[in-house]
Amino acid sequence: MIDIPYRGSGPYCYAHSLAMMLGSDAPGADVLETVTGSPFGMQLIGGSLPFFDAFGWDPDLGIGEALDALGWRAETTSEPDPDAAFAGLVESLADGPVLLGPVEMGHLRHQPGMTGPIGADHFLVALAVDDESVTAHDPQGYPYARIPRADFAAAWRAETVAYGKPHTMRTKFVRHTVVEDEAAIVASLPRAIRRLSGQEDTGLPPGTLGNGDAALALAARIGDGCDPELRGLLVHFVVRLGARRTADAAACLRRIGRDEAAAVLTTQARLIGSLQYDLVVEDDARAAATLRTLAPTYEELRRALAST
Repeated sequence: MIDIPYRGSGPYCYAHSLAMMLGSDAPGADVLETVTGSPFGMQLIGGSLPFFDAFGWDPDLGIGEALDALGWRAETTSEPDPDAAFAGLVESLADGPVLLGPVEMGHLRHQPGMTGPIGADHFLVALAVDDESVTAHDPQGYPYARIPRADFAAAWRAETVAYGKPHTMRTKFVRHTVVEDEAAIVASLPRAIRRLSGQEDTGLPPGTLGNGDAALALAARIGDGCDPELRGLLVHFVVRLGARRTADAAACLRRIGRDEAAAVLTTQARLIGSLQYDLVVEDDARAAATLRTLAPTYEELRRALAST
């Protein structure tokens, strides 16, 4: 099979938002996604909510880890009072764009089909705010989106997002050290190894499973008949994102000469990507078999990353 880096659309909201904030000094989205730590694992949160991302990880953690690896710092604030939060946003926008998130995507009604909370996290970059609306670059594909203030306020509270705090924003981005992409990728690997080993799983909901155990549990659930809600989450979001981030991580690891680990990540990307058709056409037996094949690759990846 031919292997070339993927280029195209996909749900990379925090990576693209972060790239906008870093401006001309930003590395590619593939590097940003990799140094967040997201590609290195799988988790089944609470035993039911699947994501092809690292065990014990979430985007809020990942943004901080990416900034550390890349030699940047930013000020992160979360204000429980909505009036104070909007006042802070107005003040911060006087100095430049503001990274916002997590927010509840279901309240962002400029996105077709969004009519209320769906438990989906999202990140975007605020550009302006007035008494009626917030204008933002939404990396889902909506530059200069105008969002009515009431809708945005509901989204920014993030009440139905599984992690993070209400009214979170990141400002005052400063590059304190010039770090080459390759050095940042290397710096992200120790934490990836720990997560693949199950060593960074504190604070997770009861019943959460990681890596191979998560893949096997999801295979059993799909094999018994995938319910419509789970199928929708997988085919519209989880599979697309998982296949892309593992493919991007493979390309990044090849850049630093970690060919064995890159080969495992490529295998994972192929397996995850192949789930899309089977889940859409409801060939659940084949999808479950693919997940069972995927399960042992997480230990293979840990061993490959830990080898010197």
